[in-house]
Amino acid sequence: MTYTSIKSEGDFPYDLRVAHLYGDLMNTYGDNGNILMLKYVGEKLGARMTFDIVSLEDSFNADDYDLVFFGGGQDYEQFIVSQDLPTKAVEIKKFIENDGTMLAICGGFQFLGKYYIEASGRKIDGISAMDHYTLNQENNRFIGDIEIHNDEFDETYYGFENHQGRTFLADNQKPLGRVIIGQGNNNEDGTEGMTYKNVFGSYFHGPILSRNARLAYRIVTTAFHQKYPDVAIPAFESILADETKGQKITDIKRKVEK
Repeated sequence: MTYTSIKSEGDFPYDLRVAHLYGDLMNTYGDNGNILMLKYVGEKLGARMTFDIVSLEDSFNADDYDLVFFGGGQDYEQFIVSQDLPTKAVEIKKFIENDGTMLAICGGFQFLGKYYIEASGRKIDGISAMDHYTLNQENNRFIGDIEIHNDEFDETYYGFENHQGRTFLADNQKPLGRVIIGQGNNNEDGTEGMTYKNVFGSYFHGPILSRNARLAYRIVTTAFHQKYPDVAIPAFESILADETKGQKITDIKRKVEK
């Protein structure tokens, strides 16, 4: 069953509809906070934000949504999702290839690739929307604060990582950022997360968007522009500058500590 989980109140000149894939199962480590940040930024842009949880046995139609969020989960929940996800694979791939905007965190990020291997060694197939893949580790996890820099956008992102998987990107994918502090995708190539077309993937929990207002703005405005290409979008500084003040203080503290 698909149902509306969050409604925007008031008059809005625009509308954005968001699919929260398996939001009742894939919602660990505060990832639902990303939904609240998407809502907040969308409303700042003048868009009524409607969120549908699309879960087990629900249909997903690519043409129905402007933005998709796919969070992370524990191995048990992810295995359940892996049994249902193939029924939605064709439409998810269509959404991605038609330049739909998506944010995928941890397990959601892994599911978009070819496969991932659990800590137990069990191999779980992804939907191969992209060609990254995820290997496991023995008796180890990547846990702790992480800082990355996106050279294309010239933006720095901060977060917390907690993952057992080691993900390796394909040639047609870019990392969300290069690792400054932390382990990132695999602790080997210095990458964290990925971007492909209008898809953003990451291992950042916490959630990622509440700590990185510029990334939240980038994701929502990407979806907004896809639907309303002729509408002028307010600059980040005019609607979200206050949200970066706390981050600037954090930046200063980090520089002092270094």
